[in-house]
Amino acid sequence: MASVKLGVNMEFVRHADKNFEWGVKKAAELGYEYVEPMVHWGRELLSEAGYFHSVSMLDDPLRVKRAAQDANIKLSGLSAHTVLCRPEIGVEYLKQAVRFATECGAPVINTDEGPKAPWTNEAEDFVLMRYTLGEVARVAEPRNILIGIEPHQQYSKHPTGLDRIHALYDSPAIGINFDTGNSFLCGHDPYLWLEQVLDRLVHLHAKDISLAQSDAERGKVTGTPVGCACGDGVIDWKRIIEICKRAPRDIVLSVECGTIDEAGRSIEHLKKLL
Repeated sequence: MASVKLGVNMEFVRHADKNFEWGVKKAAELGYEYVEPMVHWGRELLSEAGYFHSVSMLDDPLRVKRAAQDANIKLSGLSAHTVLCRPEIGVEYLKQAVRFATECGAPVINTDEGPKAPWTNEAEDFVLMRYTLGEVARVAEPRNILIGIEPHQQYSKHPTGLDRIHALYDSPAIGINFDTGNSFLCGHDPYLWLEQVLDRLVHLHAKDISLAQSDAERGKVTGTPVGCACGDGVIDWKRIIEICKRAPRDIVLSVECGTIDEAGRSIEHLKKLL
């Protein structure tokens, strides 16, 4: 039986106007055992000024490692979302994310296929994604870093599409970062879909969806940046946890919500179920 742990994606401090280190300490204060930092390429004004949580991959990866150690919290992975179907962006971005994850101690990098280029067709996009995944997997494999492909965009919004992306390149480094909220908003049964990818699951975004958002958007969108507090929405978290316990590896439920208050309510709800 797999062990299910509780973590939080750093998006929970996106509106707090604080820096990365502040957000990591806040996650630990709330009681989370894991945190999922978000990384970016280049330099970004708000992050450099200390008003946003994202970390540049031009920074020293030990900055992330030290922040986690200082807060006595572990890293579940890196949110390194970029476009798999645009190799001129995705290949070097994800290869750098793999090397960054190796040094800071994050076992997984999470991504999706990204919005497609308007001038390519589906067949071309899948060739491009295969190339990107192959390049990145060859860097990830010797470093024991896993790549979590998330259901979020035009091709991964359906179970068969996510499976097709996952199967593009045969590598033990490539797995699934399942997102409960995105899968629900796409119009599918998140529990059945989670069962279908359980043998490939490497990480999970614990995203709940409010009734209002469900009524307004289900079946009309491919995903959403963050959800509501876990327990305030439509997702049956006891059922999600029981499924994850049958995974072949330990799984971190990385809560994806938009405020500190929601992160606090989420962990209180999930801890009762664990």
